[in-house]
Amino acid sequence: MATSRVRLQIRGIVQGVSYRASTADQAKRLGLVGWVRNLRDGSVEAMAQGEAERVERFVEWCRVGPQEARVTSVDAEAQPVNDDLLGFRIT
Repeated sequence: MATSRVRLQIRGIVQGVSYRASTADQAKRLGLVGWVRNLRDGSVEAMAQGEAERVERFVEWCRVGPQEARVTSVDAEAQPVNDDLLGFRIT
């Protein structure tokens, strides 16, 4: 199983709609490690690492998000795999 890591910036109506909590729940269901946080510009940033297929499923989920969210764009950037992440947390 190949491991991959991705950094995402999610834009749209993604703050104040439980996006971070839902993202953390989804990542945990997929067995990923990483984090998610709000940015000052109103977007959400996330880092996720795990089995490549599961990371891709996570990215696809982030393109939609929870029901209340209105995602307009997701920038995904592959990152080097690293062992610095434990669990998945909201920061």
